[in-house]
Amino acid sequence: MAEIGKDIERPLGQSLQPKRPASRGIGSGPVVAVLAVLGVIGVSGAIALREKPFRKPEEVAVSTPKVIAAPAAPAPAPAPAPMAAAAPQASTPMKSGGPQIIHVQTEEGDGPPKAAIVIRDPSTLGQNLKVAHIPDRTLIETSDTGPLPMRSADGRRPFDVYARPWSGARGARVAIIIGGLAVSQTGTQAAIAKLPAEVTLAFAPQGNSIGRWMQAARQGGHEIVMQVPLEPFDYPNVNPGRNTLTVSASPDENLKSLHWALSRTTNYTGVMNYMGARFSADANAMGPFMAELGKRGLAYIDDGSSSRSVAPDLALKDGVPFVAGDMAIDAVQDRGEILKKLDSLEATARAKGSAVGIGSAFDITVDTVTSWIAEAKKRGIEIVPISAVAIDPQKG
Repeated sequence: MAEIGKDIERPLGQSLQPKRPASRGIGSGPVVAVLAVLGVIGVSGAIALREKPFRKPEEVAVSTPKVIAAPAAPAPAPAPAPMAAAAPQASTPMKSGGPQIIHVQTEEGDGPPKAAIVIRDPSTLGQNLKVAHIPDRTLIETSDTGPLPMRSADGRRPFDVYARPWSGARGARVAIIIGGLAVSQTGTQAAIAKLPAEVTLAFAPQGNSIGRWMQAARQGGHEIVMQVPLEPFDYPNVNPGRNTLTVSASPDENLKSLHWALSRTTNYTGVMNYMGARFSADANAMGPFMAELGKRGLAYIDDGSSSRSVAPDLALKDGVPFVAGDMAIDAVQDRGEILKKLDSLEATARAKGSAVGIGSAFDITVDTVTSWIAEAKKRGIEIVPISAVAIDPQKG
């Protein structure tokens, strides 16, 4: 009856399976343990036999897998620079209190990397002082008389590249130019050695060993300018020297004389007149002269000796950075008188922000200026290169 009851409950078409006797072999628990041990041994062996075991835990990604890109083909080597020695264009602010400038250095021909921020301050775009004596070959035109300054293919000007860095601060600034360098060898050596690096030095084209003195001045941190002899009244009784530019000469003759002066050395930011009261008052004579400076990217410094000079208007017209001197500081060769002029410069700078003094490389001038600058700095006066006070039409 029990078997019949079970047949009734059995699904249609299926037959009963006979019961299997219970096995007396090894239980399932030990089997699982053995399999687990074998699994651990297998994993350990696989780790031990890996080609690159985990010896650099910092390279193991714990959250996001590290994507390794396929190696790129090596980039071609950059073309050699045209200069004999690379001259970094980055500059360093001269005071810690001034603006902090960040320049991104790249290989030649490469632009700044994407998403990089480059801060440029026009007041500190000068040449690195460590290599300031090395000419930038892209700013030189070869001529029969020597190297002529020129704009580079990318528009850089000698005025910008050879400018000495300064703080860029808005305090009272005094620029001092000491001229007549290279005329006296001992005087030139003393001026370069004694004068603070912030003083601008002007070279006379008739001087000797100008290239050597230029390098010494630039290595000492000085910004330099070239003096150009221009016709004064009473010429030739009053004669500025060889290759003077005159109002009676043709524009071509004057340009030839100008090129001779410009080619005497390199690494200067502009030119300054030597005499020239008559020439600077004649627009027909000054026009081609100023246009040539604008084409070559040079500044013009007017020593301020003639109130009839047409240089300011022509400089604006031709895009020439322009500086006007406020006073000659050593017309009287006396320490007390020179100090009075320097104090007057300081007063002018405090009143209008800046002042420009012009002097010559006399021993008494060099010594007096050197000692005055040390005291003026303590009073908060910043001594700046001439390029720092120029009115630059190209920068607005």
